[in-house]
Amino acid sequence: MAEKRVITNIEAHVRQLIDDHKRLSKICDELTAQRDAWRAEKRSLEERIKELEAEVARMQLSEGLAGGGTNREKARARVNRLMREVDKCIALLGQQSETPKTDRKPQ
Repeated sequence: MAEKRVITNIEAHVRQLIDDHKRLSKICDELTAQRDAWRAEKRSLEERIKELEAEVARMQLSEGLAGGGTNREKARARVNRLMREVDKCIALLGQQSETPKTDRKPQ
């Protein structure tokens, strides 16, 4: 009789563990889906931040170029930096056109 009660008690515990496992698995799946959604939203917001920062930089540059106030020096510095980059690109293109092409086959 006592053995039967022990087995019944163990069966009840096993059923409870199975139910708990199912419930916790469902919660885990829900939390995983929520985490993935938040990650996607975070990536989207980070992209939006980058876009807005670029827009602010463009607006500061245009304000500075228009002669408006405090951003004028920043605008000048940025224009100068961009001009130096263009000059470097032109110099590199000039170097490429000056180097002889040795991989051509003689005719």
